[in-house]
Amino acid sequence: MKRFRLLGIIMLMLLTAAVIQNPFTSAYVTTMKQENVAAVKQQDELYETIAAKMKDYEKPAQDAVIHTVWKATPGYNGLSVDAEASYKKMKKNGVFDEKLLVFKQVSPRVHLNDLPPAPIYRGHPEKPMVAFLINVAWGNEYLPDMLRVLKKHGVKASFFLEGRWAEQNPDLVAQLSDGGHDIGNHSYSHPDMARLTSDETKRQITRTNEIIKGQTGKQPVWFAPPSGSFRQETIAAAAEYNMKTVLWTVDTIDWQKPAPNVLVERVMKKVHNGAMILMHPTESSSKSLETLITSIKQKGYSFGNVTMLMDEKRIRAPE
Repeated sequence: MKRFRLLGIIMLMLLTAAVIQNPFTSAYVTTMKQENVAAVKQQDELYETIAAKMKDYEKPAQDAVIHTVWKATPGYNGLSVDAEASYKKMKKNGVFDEKLLVFKQVSPRVHLNDLPPAPIYRGHPEKPMVAFLINVAWGNEYLPDMLRVLKKHGVKASFFLEGRWAEQNPDLVAQLSDGGHDIGNHSYSHPDMARLTSDETKRQITRTNEIIKGQTGKQPVWFAPPSGSFRQETIAAAAEYNMKTVLWTVDTIDWQKPAPNVLVERVMKKVHNGAMILMHPTESSSKSLETLITSIKQKGYSFGNVTMLMDEKRIRAPE
């Protein structure tokens, strides 16, 4: 029995030696080693290529600033290339492909909340988004149709409500809030805010805030002074309630009852990155709204409410 075991061990050793010395086996092993080395080298070169090209695709973050003309302007995220994630996506083909680059957003150092109180007229000038600002103190008959069009096109707007109107129309306030739109403060009784004392301004703001919060459960963070009339004390008073004062860069002038084509042309001549478009629930705006939305989208802009427009997140222009 021991002889057979010993004989088996000897035969196994001879067979192993023969395989190792077999020229075909040696060639196969050598080829495999060379292919592995080549693959590793190719992948290393790919990573080096990504690392070398990263700066060509990166964009610096832009801080929020007080612009000389447009006052408080939000920041905008920068972009950096995630080399590891990009490498993983490209290594299958082993070649650099800019379409497979993976980016990370980089936050600015200075944010809108870091700035001293100042009015806001627009979003960041590189952000391909616009916002509708709809001031509401009347026009109930046109609101349902405007809400239908906004919902149809997936557009979130910012509605600034007069306090007296909100008191009298809780059902409409609920519809605006349930639709995911911003609900902002448009004073209580639509006064000329520039003529009010600081205490009178605060009463206008707080009374309307209480009404809106009571109906929606949300504290307004945006304040739109009636007719765009304000002074620095107005801005400061709103800031005491952690509210920012919002104005506009594009005016529909819909209170003059322009024909729908006139209103659309007026807006399309002035629309731009970060535009805030002022309107009211009027017949002109109601009849123009669908054309206005499709025309603005065709020019490469997306829509958001003021909250979305002020967000620093970088977005791509719609296809």
